[in-house]
This record gives sequence, C-alpha cells and structure tokens, in this order.
Amino acid sequence: MIYTCTLNPAIDLFIETEHLKPEIVNRTNSYDIQPNGKGVNVSFILKHLGIDNTALGIGGGFTSDFIEESLRSKGIKTEFTHIDGISRINVFTRVIDTDTEYKQVNNGPEVNEEKLNDFLEKISELKKDDKLVVSGSFSKGVPSDIIIEIAKMAQKQQFDLVIDTSYPDVVQTIGYHPYLLKPNDEELLSWFDDEQNNNIPTLIKHSRELIEKGAKNILLSLGSKGALLINEDTVLFGNAPKIKVVNTACSGDTMLGTFLAGIEQNLSAEDNLKRSIAAASSTAASSGLTDFSDVEDLMKQITIKKMEG
Repeated sequence: MIYTCTLNPAIDLFIETEHLKPEIVNRTNSYDIQPNGKGVNVSFILKHLGIDNTALGIGGGFTSDFIEESLRSKGIKTEFTHIDGISRINVFTRVIDTDTEYKQVNNGPEVNEEKLNDFLEKISELKKDDKLVVSGSFSKGVPSDIIIEIAKMAQKQQFDLVIDTSYPDVVQTIGYHPYLLKPNDEELLSWFDDEQNNNIPTLIKHSRELIEKGAKNILLSLGSKGALLINEDTVLFGNAPKIKVVNTACSGDTMLGTFLAGIEQNLSAEDNLKRSIAAASSTAASSGLTDFSDVEDLMKQITIKKMEG
C-alpha cells in the first residue's frame, strides 16, 4: 500500500481577477476552492491513475474535515491525526491585466507532542512492501528533523520512503537509504550551498553525490526546463512541453504522484518520466490538478535523453 503523508494540509482558494488595486473592492471573475497539501495532491493523482492509497496527515477544524471528506469522496482512505485548531487556508490570485500570480501561504496550527506521537504510532504500523510519501511543509510543533526519525523507521521496518520536502534535514536521511527524493533544482542546490550554479551538469553531479551516499532514486523537477531522473544505473533528462502557465502550485505533486503510479504500473523509466513531466505541465496549465485529458498530446512534445554523469 502507498501511504501519503501531509503534515500541514490546507484548503487553497484560487481567484481570478481583472485587476488587484489597493483600498477598493476588487470584483473577481471566478474562484475555486480545493483541498490541498502536497501529500493530499499525490493521493488524488494516484487514485486518478487507478492506484489505491491511504492519506495520512495531521489536521484540525472544519478545513481538515473538508480535506478528508474530499479524499474519501474519491475513494481514498484517510487516517488523519486530529488536533485542536484549524488547518490553514491559502490564497492564490491570478491578475489578468498584469499577467501576474500572487501566492499567500499561511502557517498551520500548533501540534503538541502527544499528537505528534500519535502520528508516529501510525507510521510504526507500516510494513515491508509499503511506501510512505512525506511531502510538503510541517505544521508548527512538528520539528523538521522528524524526517530523520521517519527515515530510521523506514529502514528498520523495511518500507520504501519517498521524500518531497525542502528542509535541509533531508540530506541527513541519505544514510537510511530513502527510496526516492523529489527536490526541485533550487532545493537541491541549497542543500549543497551552491545556489549560483544552476545548470544541468552541476545538478547531475549533486544528485550523483546523494545516490553515492545512499539515496536510491532522485526525481529532480526543473520547472519550465523539464526534469531529471537519476539513480545508480542511469541519468535521464526530459524537456518540458510548451504551455501557457495558469498555476504552478501543484505541478510538482502531480509529477511525483504520476511517477509513483508509473512504478506500480511497471512503466519503463523513460516512459514514466515522460508521462510524469507531461502530467505536471498539464496541471501547471490549469487551475487545479490535471484530469489527464491532454497528457498524451503533451507527451508528444517531450524527448527523453540519456545523459552523462
């Protein structure tokens, strides 16, 4: 079973408006309310592609109720740890006349030690052949080094750990052999204090260093440039198709969910990377997660190349 884990779930409010001016009432063209959090998005993508999964998380209040009910309505089992307080609401505004996007992301509620231990107890029940996907930011009270503790549990219990979070503590999980890391280029470079050298050879070099130290696979998203897949055996690069960007907030989650589904469906590495890039681009071109209706067409624009490194 694949388990997704969202330690700071959210409701995302997407707004489109002709203009955004101060001190007046700005009338909007449209709005959309969506359950969110990186692990939540991965769960939706997996289910859309026919992969059963269970959503774990820590949340509270009516917002968490909405998120969990939205997951269950799609046939996704939920096992959230419930806390006092209200899970966050984020606001993303697309302004037409300036062709700009504003992202306002709030902090999550406080998680106490008792609830954190309750959550870790759920993780302790995972077994060999399970996969755990830990994605996104952590609520207040959840220390960033919890990812190291979870990595230790994964090694002991022999489940596959997938990590998509920007905390530098991720580097310290490498010795516990995580199955897959999914940073973006900026996150990877920040782990090596090398932000000035954002180029493909440098990204491959640093990814290789993580592989040599124990990580099994690196899925590296490059935004409008595409993505890299690096493991012990190969380095693959795929370009991104040409799209009109609407909202980039969930494209990385789409890439990860699609890639994990491809593994379950026994796709080749090349085909899996191509479909994952296309799906991520489809999400970036829409106000929410892709429905996959244009993914095959987008795949025609993508070429997968073997790289040196």
